[in-house]
Amino acid sequence: MFRSIYTYIYMERLKVKEMPPEQHSRGTMGLFRSFVFLLMLYLPQGSNTSLVRLNNNGYEGIIIAIDPTVPENETLIEKIQNMVIDASTYLFEATENRFFFKNVSILIPENWKNINQYKRPKHESYKHADVRVAPPALPGRYEPYTKQFTACEEKGEYIHLTPDFVLGNKQNEFGPSGRLLVHEWAHLRWGVFDEYNDDEPFYRAKSRKIEATRCSTGITGLNRVYVCEGGSCVSDRECRIDSKTNLYQKNCQFFPDKYQTEKTSIMFMQGIDSVTKFCNEKNHNREAPSLQNKMCNYRSTWEVISNSEDFKNTTAMSAPPPPPVFSLLKISERIVCLVLDKSGSMATSNRLNRMNQAAQHFLLQTVENGSWVGMVHFDSSASIRSNLIQIISSNERRKLLESLPTVASGGTSICSGIESGFQAIRNAGFQLDGSEIVLLTDGEDNTVKSCIETVKQSGAIIHFIALGPNAALEVKEMSTATGGKYVYASDEGQNNGLIDAFAALASGNIDGSQQSIQLESKGLKLNSNDWMNGTVIIDSTVGKDTFFLITWSQQLPSIYLFDPNGMSMENFTVDSTSKMAYLNIPGATKVGVWTYNIQAKTSSETLTITVNSRAANSFVPPITVNAKVNKDTNSYPSPLIVYAEILQGYLPILGANVTAFIESKFGETEVLELLDNGAGADSFKNDGVYSRYFTTYKENGAYNLKVRAHGGENAVRRSLRHPLNTAAFIPGWVVDGNIEGNPPRPENDEDTQTNVESFTRTATGDAFVVSNVPQSPSLLDLFPPSQITDLEATSHENEINLTWTAPGDDFDVGKVQQYIIRISESILDLRDNFDDALQVNTTALLPKEANSKETFTFKPGNISEENETHIFIAIQSVDKSNLTSKVSNIVQVALFVQEDYTPDEIHPDPSPDKNPPKSGLSISTLVLLVVGSVVIVSLILSITICILNKRRKPSRPRTGF
Repeated sequence: MFRSIYTYIYMERLKVKEMPPEQHSRGTMGLFRSFVFLLMLYLPQGSNTSLVRLNNNGYEGIIIAIDPTVPENETLIEKIQNMVIDASTYLFEATENRFFFKNVSILIPENWKNINQYKRPKHESYKHADVRVAPPALPGRYEPYTKQFTACEEKGEYIHLTPDFVLGNKQNEFGPSGRLLVHEWAHLRWGVFDEYNDDEPFYRAKSRKIEATRCSTGITGLNRVYVCEGGSCVSDRECRIDSKTNLYQKNCQFFPDKYQTEKTSIMFMQGIDSVTKFCNEKNHNREAPSLQNKMCNYRSTWEVISNSEDFKNTTAMSAPPPPPVFSLLKISERIVCLVLDKSGSMATSNRLNRMNQAAQHFLLQTVENGSWVGMVHFDSSASIRSNLIQIISSNERRKLLESLPTVASGGTSICSGIESGFQAIRNAGFQLDGSEIVLLTDGEDNTVKSCIETVKQSGAIIHFIALGPNAALEVKEMSTATGGKYVYASDEGQNNGLIDAFAALASGNIDGSQQSIQLESKGLKLNSNDWMNGTVIIDSTVGKDTFFLITWSQQLPSIYLFDPNGMSMENFTVDSTSKMAYLNIPGATKVGVWTYNIQAKTSSETLTITVNSRAANSFVPPITVNAKVNKDTNSYPSPLIVYAEILQGYLPILGANVTAFIESKFGETEVLELLDNGAGADSFKNDGVYSRYFTTYKENGAYNLKVRAHGGENAVRRSLRHPLNTAAFIPGWVVDGNIEGNPPRPENDEDTQTNVESFTRTATGDAFVVSNVPQSPSLLDLFPPSQITDLEATSHENEINLTWTAPGDDFDVGKVQQYIIRISESILDLRDNFDDALQVNTTALLPKEANSKETFTFKPGNISEENETHIFIAIQSVDKSNLTSKVSNIVQVALFVQEDYTPDEIHPDPSPDKNPPKSGLSISTLVLLVVGSVVIVSLILSITICILNKRRKPSRPRTGF
């Protein structure tokens, strides 16, 4: 790493020396900023929920979870095991004897029958699943894919396989399941991308031939139009050239030869029998417009894998690996013990009462029926205040409320609290495996390290709610190691952090229709007679067991709540001691806009409102929001990326207004608008993941993340397009020159969307910790513009039109100073030598504010028209401090369109050790062509000679006799 950094610095210093003396200071300052930015790029990346670890070349802790909605089928478990066994062997070969699957847990739904060999999970949960075996997002959408919305080399979220695929019913379309699992594992674990591209299936190579987007180019096949009608499919005709793009028309497909010798690449089409390797630096196809090239700066998949921590920490094995070991784990009832801090510091900043308000909300609404719940209090010692009782009805919930602490005093002994929580669970006859401790504390504890290892080995899951700026962060290690949540709440009550923290602790192992979903969370500081007014939308996907909670810090306010018909709701239960009022609507709630008006009755009042509900119908998945950042620990000035994913089931929700609220440990809140525009921090446009860079750190310590999403009527759509990062669909095979086709996949129309009704949602993400923030703001500009990743180009006559999303002065905020646009006849030259490429005059191009749509039209000059059909274009942006962005994605555009022609068949150029492909023309046809050509040439020569002879003869007067 440092060798790369110092090589870069050396080259930059040479540039400074070549500057005029008056520019040396500016050049040196720019060098320093570049160095800081380069260090930022090399900081550790990644934050996901996986519990996988690499031990002696073998992956341990892999979780494959069967969705609760999948019907019981023991054959499915057997097929999963066979898939993993095959995948382990294939992975070992593909990684040059380096990696294999060592042990795998299969998580079985609670509603399946009990079998003796099933055990209770420990830290394993559906939330942490690396592979989800779940129904397709839509009927017929059986394609396997990896949920991956982060940058190259960063881990993905999970792999989604349908039961139909695992059972072996789709192997013709995607190849053997074990091979496909390795393809998806490469997405998930190493952050590589596909080497095919459904949106750009063909490209014009430097050789000026049209090639299928693939790696390597040694994969042979035919390009054909394949038409399916009435249950039968035929190869209708050869592919034709589109006069606008100078590439094949949209309906052309690449059909690989069934029998090949080429070994790469798994990220193109692992279903080809001969393919057993990833493309490497030597055979990688850098010209292809694949996602791998775009996302990973034209590096091969093997280069990315070789740069991973997995690879760096292992060496190749000399012997074959052992087969995977499987654990069959069955979800059972939830076991939770609240371990609540009542030490003396909880008496300050209204902490004790706020904790009780939040705990009551958890007990009354969040925790699910059927769960076992107990309670422990601790200060310098601990005591069990309520043994575990099973929640069957509201009676058990109300009984637990009686055990909440009323007085704060004493010191802080976190280990005592946890041990008492363990004892409460044992007293009820349960094992600790898979049980949950919800630990809330506001204080420091020098002895907490003494029990960290015991907690890690206990089998229990620790959820850590840190309250206030002095909460012991050592507990974070417990929650991370055991797969629990870590949430932070400041002392600013109007931010509603404590209630949000408890609300985020809904079970991750139950059917989504049973989970509590937060629709609203809002608070204000008000003076006497001031109002907190607002609306909350109950959409048709929720509305069962709806719960309205109002809290105050001093005096009961006036509360008015109206349903969509304007009817006033007046049946609130008021708890004056805890300073809260709530309304529970157990059945169906009216769909529409609910209005609330809450009036403060005293000065310096803090009011909050929280609204939760559950799915209205178990057969219709509710709209959900999940929030996260890309790193759970970070060091200034490295940027963070904030993500919010909005889904209905597995379908992305597009067009929502999404806002992130990032709260520092002392309660200062930064507001970010998150975007799903495929620019800046957002990797993919219209994938339902809304993203933004975060750089405005206020102080060191913990930060809390909350996201609010709102969808307006007729403005929000449900995307029905195929998910990204799917394994390549095999349309069919070429056998002896004929196409043996597979049934066509459903059409992938990017514009296939359906409207979604209005909705509101809030979600709380895990907290993150930032260090090395300076006490006073830095005067240096440390952040360059973000890379342009959505550059597009079209040509019309002799002009080229470019469009892209504007970056900002600091990543995606502000406005850049200028754009540098360069063009080249070679994609590799433009990538490797951008500064030497031909620059386009952009004097008239005035940059817009970040996230605006930019357009620019120019006429390409100094490009040779001789046999030239395409040029390549890229952009770099420069900010006011002369910091430059990374070079954008490279686009190609057709220039001088050649005549349309219909090729008979297309194969890639053969390698020296391969036989050349057939021409597709018979001997007789060749003979006729040659003879015809000779006749035509002879005729032309005869006519030409005759004309010349006539011109040479003198014109004479005719003489009579």
